[in-house]
Amino acid sequence: MTPPPLSFNSKGGGMISSAAPAVKKPLFAFGFKKKDPVVPKNLTPKVRAKALPGPRSRKMAEALRRYESPNVTYVSEHWPVFLQKGAGCNLWDVDGNRFLDLTSAFGVCGIGHAPTVLRRTLHEQARLMIHGMGDVHPNEAKVALAKALADLAPGNLSQTIFSSTGSEAVESALKTAVMHTKKTGVIAFEGAYHGLGYGALNVTHRADFRKPFEKQLARFAQFAPFPDPRRYGPKATETVIKAMGTLVSRARRSAHPVGAVILEPIQGRGGVMVPPPDFLKALRVFCDENKILLIADEVLTGFGRTGFWFAVQKSDVVPDILCLGKGMGGGLPVSACMASPRVMYSWGASGGDAVHTSTYLGHPLGAAAALAVIREIESKRLIERSKTMGDLFRKELWKLKEKYPLIGDVRGAGLLIGLEFQETGYSAGYSGTSRKFTLPPPATAKAKMFVLEALRHGLIVLPSGPDHNVISIMPPLVIGEPDIAFAVKAFDSILKKLV
Repeated sequence: MTPPPLSFNSKGGGMISSAAPAVKKPLFAFGFKKKDPVVPKNLTPKVRAKALPGPRSRKMAEALRRYESPNVTYVSEHWPVFLQKGAGCNLWDVDGNRFLDLTSAFGVCGIGHAPTVLRRTLHEQARLMIHGMGDVHPNEAKVALAKALADLAPGNLSQTIFSSTGSEAVESALKTAVMHTKKTGVIAFEGAYHGLGYGALNVTHRADFRKPFEKQLARFAQFAPFPDPRRYGPKATETVIKAMGTLVSRARRSAHPVGAVILEPIQGRGGVMVPPPDFLKALRVFCDENKILLIADEVLTGFGRTGFWFAVQKSDVVPDILCLGKGMGGGLPVSACMASPRVMYSWGASGGDAVHTSTYLGHPLGAAAALAVIREIESKRLIERSKTMGDLFRKELWKLKEKYPLIGDVRGAGLLIGLEFQETGYSAGYSGTSRKFTLPPPATAKAKMFVLEALRHGLIVLPSGPDHNVISIMPPLVIGEPDIAFAVKAFDSILKKLV
């Protein structure tokens, strides 16, 4: 008999059933209109300091320069502010300035900063246990989360390897693929970002991340072109699948025959790049025909970010392996690599020393936080909200695009949006004898100015893309219409200064 799902008792004592309750169908065919769930109201941004960063932030920057590796935090005359607290979509810095966070702190705080449900859950779990014994004497929160994720995941992706970061989840996926296929080669995509650990770095495309360590990399990855509809037109999917076929054929007699393909359903750090609607299904067919595993890196796109629990669900595609992180823990470091029993059983049973494990695997606080995030997303209907608010945000940004030629494109899904800046006075099209399609030059300098001006207006945004000319917008899923209206009005003011 299948045991019921497990979750934490809201009062902190023991376990109860139904961590991830299924959506109930209405009793009557016509049903009743549900009231919109109450989400916390965010405060209007307010910059009190005459200049940013403020005096306390400047002092902290001086201290950080002395004690932190210089390569970690970028420090300049205008950057960064040092944060002190957060609530909902708001962040406060040490100088008392209040900002609207349009980044969800790198996509992590999907249910908002410091939500009551998360603070209460962590307090209750800390009373019971802060750290467990991962793969030796597991804690009950780990079991509850594993079951909850199995209930949420598409298809039969019911078995999990837990870890702490998205990069670790990717490395678990790469190892799982090798265990199952016995093939070490992997195809990733141009523009891909999968993390900076040595395994994940092999499938991350950015040359500046890879170059210092090139001689230490295993070189088991090949990169296929990303199916950008602007570059390849209506044949984007066909063109890229054909290129992948060539890569697979060439690798058959090499040291690294291809056993897996890894992709982000929407590239995040690569510039919020969205593949054509038919690409994921075509990729699934390609992988099946070539006996290759499909790994979906949903570290950023998972947990409601794109208007679905997982972005692959929009295409009705089930990957062989699914990587999760960021929004999964709502601010706690927890991640997961999921696969079907058929794939996961390729590891074999543990003989006492796991071949792949970590000290914080299935950490009680991280597992408890993830369960709370799942409950909050369901109870506040944040997936539906992500789609609604995302559609509204993009609609308003398209109005700005029509007004300002500097904006070359507005794209994304749900509350993952990219605002691409391109130099004006150029046009896209085929050029030269090679008939290669070219886009207008990236307006990198103006994108940088936009980010700084947005901060002065009380908005936190970040650049993305290989040329840093795409403004990434991925606010907490609890963002409201007034917040979007404020942001768009501020964007309008900033753009007037830039053109």
